[in-house]
Amino acid sequence: PVWAALSPTADPGRAMKVLLLMGLGALFFAYYWDDNFDPASLHGARVLLTGVSAGIGEELAYHYARLGSHLVLTAHTEALLQQVVGNCRKLGAPKVFYIAADMASPEVPERVVQFALDKLGGLDYLVLNHLGAAPAGTRVRSSQSTRWLMQMNFLSYVQLTSSALPSLTDSKGSLVVVSSLLGRVPTSFSSPYSAAKFALDSFFSSLRRELDVQEVNVAITMCVLGLRDRASAAEGVRGITRVRAAPGPKAALAVIRGGATRASGVFYPWRFHLLCLLRSWMPHSRAWFVRQELNITTPAAA
Repeated sequence: PVWAALSPTADPGRAMKVLLLMGLGALFFAYYWDDNFDPASLHGARVLLTGVSAGIGEELAYHYARLGSHLVLTAHTEALLQQVVGNCRKLGAPKVFYIAADMASPEVPERVVQFALDKLGGLDYLVLNHLGAAPAGTRVRSSQSTRWLMQMNFLSYVQLTSSALPSLTDSKGSLVVVSSLLGRVPTSFSSPYSAAKFALDSFFSSLRRELDVQEVNVAITMCVLGLRDRASAAEGVRGITRVRAAPGPKAALAVIRGGATRASGVFYPWRFHLLCLLRSWMPHSRAWFVRQELNITTPAAA
């Protein structure tokens, strides 16, 4: 009966109910029977965290500060960055350093990692969270805009990883990559941004396998989140999507738990895991589900 409900010809509403029940069951067991998160493991951990000026990145910084981690924080806007640094110190972070950096500049990522290594003496966690929308004055799908987005949202991640990997290898550390549902399920009106996120997923999935083959003990945690809890993200999809921004503190804690337990993937909200599974299992129902997230209607039949 369950497999009949999941067949391509099944009623989408019934299939979704079955999948939701399965997802709830899996979530219950994952959290209550296989939860090995130890907050004390992050005390004294050396963390380089990008994109901390607002939203989930800011909340990540505050969680790490409360847990006693040593931090190097980076963001584009120095004034906002200084505010976050001050708050982290008040929350009890033993060491907090910062460097203002524009990840759209190809020479910057390596400099950021070197700064972190100089200040902390090594890295246990590299948490990649920064993002950027198309720069002002460029068309959304122009080649100029796409090149900028790829540097900001993909190539800078590769550069940071390449520079930090030797230190992470020495410490048997973790790479935590904060990505998006648009890196797993393509949707309308976001082709360049989605291309960068798909590239992230492919690159780090392949890198995980390479590290396994080479017996390099560096964990990679891919985090699939919904709409970022920041004004720029909300403005970019205004009138297009019905999805609400993920609550920053809860999403940030899910990311931290995933990184600390060396999980291969984190989905927040959890229903996004079901949507990613639908991409392979039920393509027709997937299209229906995605339409529910978007503020568009299906054209009437001729």
